[in-house]
Amino acid sequence: MFSIKQIIFLTVLQAIAGHAAPTPRDATPVQAGAAPPASFTANPNIGPGGSNYKDSPHFRIYGGSSSQQDAAIAMLEGAYTCFVDTLGWRSSGLSYNDAQDDGPWTKVNIYAVGSLSGGAAGVMHSDYATGMSWLEVVTSYVATPGVTIHEYGHGLTYHAKNWVDQSRTGAWWETTANFIAETYKNSNLCAAARAKYNQPTGDTEVNLNKVIGDSFQVIVDGTSGSGNYYEAWPFFTFLTNNLDNYASLGANTLLEMWAQYSKGSNETPLHTLARLSTSITVPKLVGRYWARMAYADIGSAQISSAFQSRRSNINYANLDQTGSSGGTTNYRVKSSRQPRYMGSNIIPLKKSGAVTVNVSVTNTSGAFTATLAIRNTSSGTTRYVELVNGSGSTSVANGEEATLVVANTPNLIQYDPFSLSSDVMKGLNYQVAITGATA
Repeated sequence: MFSIKQIIFLTVLQAIAGHAAPTPRDATPVQAGAAPPASFTANPNIGPGGSNYKDSPHFRIYGGSSSQQDAAIAMLEGAYTCFVDTLGWRSSGLSYNDAQDDGPWTKVNIYAVGSLSGGAAGVMHSDYATGMSWLEVVTSYVATPGVTIHEYGHGLTYHAKNWVDQSRTGAWWETTANFIAETYKNSNLCAAARAKYNQPTGDTEVNLNKVIGDSFQVIVDGTSGSGNYYEAWPFFTFLTNNLDNYASLGANTLLEMWAQYSKGSNETPLHTLARLSTSITVPKLVGRYWARMAYADIGSAQISSAFQSRRSNINYANLDQTGSSGGTTNYRVKSSRQPRYMGSNIIPLKKSGAVTVNVSVTNTSGAFTATLAIRNTSSGTTRYVELVNGSGSTSVANGEEATLVVANTPNLIQYDPFSLSSDVMKGLNYQVAITGATA
């Protein structure tokens, strides 16, 4: 995985601070109301400009070699086709200042540069006067989607408007940008767009040691040096692929989370999701997400394959044994790994042959969702047994494996991922009794 820049979103906010954003648009794709031209207009005054450039219908690439420019253009045009033309996101060619979404339509400028401060591989900027995003990418990474499409993902988020100047969405911008890069590289949603521009299906950049090994952390944690806000994007993959067929979720989930964000409210994206999700509460949704992450079962073949090859290196040391009696083994969660706000513990179970696994989770510190995830080791199919009030049982066949997942799922909290408060950092202190298997 490339060392993508650790931009603090507030830097971007400073560039557009005080800018009065238009009333938020609904989720209708802008193309329905205003047909864009086949080729947008270039503006060399956005960013430093230059004489070495190459144009495409929606982008202008400054710097780099001709082959690097061609590679970047193919990748970016593929991303534009997928996210704007196919999925209906607001065009990156429309100014942030455009209240009617009727143009003018401007190319996004991308600058290939020798280096960036802090060792960054890329950075997104916004131009106050034009309301346009523009990118700088270190030349050696210009044709790398994990960098360039990540930065373009920031641009798409900026042009969607409603998360701008909202501190509680700040860390989610990195989660979103990595999700966009990942989706472009290997999701079926972008397969036709990749094929149109002869782009290969890429490998996943999922960091399972962080996502699963540190799943106890706040679901999006912006803490410098230890947070997960670059790695938390599988949550969006789970929502987008929607294997559980929850009403109102699916391919348009991120678009709707932008469009339905309460403008100027500084709410968290989870609060927006609560209004969007009509058939399941966000706490229950998060509980199911973590249950599916027990076997990386979120609709991505690349992530699933990565899990199978890397699972032996993941840190699962979440519990301490406290005793056993009559075939039941008792455990308590380690204090350092108590699940924080919307985080979880993923606990593989050991068993011999076909068994009936009984589990009882008890705690005194807050609401939780406990689930047994069961996987057929031959077919790879999974099933999920939610434990009612923390207790339940299921038969686990000889050819199946089981994992207990305990998620901290309280009522929603308004929190800033870059400044975590005590209520979101409070861990779920629980005990668990297991019969038929051990942790």
